[in-house]
Amino acid sequence: MNIERDHAPTVALTTDPRQHPAVFAAAFNTGDPAAVAQVYAPDAVFVPRPGTPLTGAALAAETAEFLALGLPIEVRPRHTYAAGDLALLIVDWSIEGTGPDGAAVLLAGTATDVTRRGPDGLWRYVIDNPFGTSPA
Repeated sequence: MNIERDHAPTVALTTDPRQHPAVFAAAFNTGDPAAVAQVYAPDAVFVPRPGTPLTGAALAAETAEFLALGLPIEVRPRHTYAAGDLALLIVDWSIEGTGPDGAAVLLAGTATDVTRRGPDGLWRYVIDNPFGTSPA
């Protein structure tokens, strides 16, 4: 996924919370941490492992580790429940292929995520919990 670019990729955020998982996948599949950062609110929480909430620079660093696998993510939304400027998303996802070290990679889960509509009308993650249905 190492693609040379003249500029950082931009991500088209959405006004429809049901489309946010696809926006995230498009950003993730660029392989660029800056593109992925665009789908998160500034105060977002990412939970890469149950019981490990990360924010700010730690969130960015953990995202970069997932991107370093060089593999695309596939998302399959199950449910979206919106109430005003908040939405709960239940999304099945998987990352599968051969990692940079030649080892097989299979990561998958069912995310329990929360998005918020910003003043610009666009949705961003405030809680990204990719293993949301995993036991603690």
